[in-house]
Amino acid sequence: MIIDSKLLDDLTAQAQASPRLRMNYDLRNSAADGSQRMLNAIEPGSPLPIHRHTKSSETVVCLRGRLQEVFYSDAGEVTEVIELAPCSDCVALNIPIGQWHTVRVLESGTVILECKDGPYEPLREEDVIILK
Repeated sequence: MIIDSKLLDDLTAQAQASPRLRMNYDLRNSAADGSQRMLNAIEPGSPLPIHRHTKSSETVVCLRGRLQEVFYSDAGEVTEVIELAPCSDCVALNIPIGQWHTVRVLESGTVILECKDGPYEPLREEDVIILK
């Protein structure tokens, strides 16, 4: 499979048309593949909760656009903000298991590659922080 500009453009168009302002593209070999590998087109304003993954780290590579990964303490306080963009000082990062985080998309047309260990598991209530 080749990941080219046409695929990224098509995925971005789907994200822009989606009420969630994001769309993913599964890169696994089959449904039996136990990993999570996907492209994720995310538009500014897409609602992404502060969350954590308790069974896997998460690798994020910015293929196009610009975003910030925002890290939080257990109390919901911002501890670090890291900007990712292609051809910049930071193009990718690995988020440790259990690290609270979210994404702020800064540019329309942003597409990331996300990888996690193990099969998809929906976020549990205890793995989401809702700020008041």
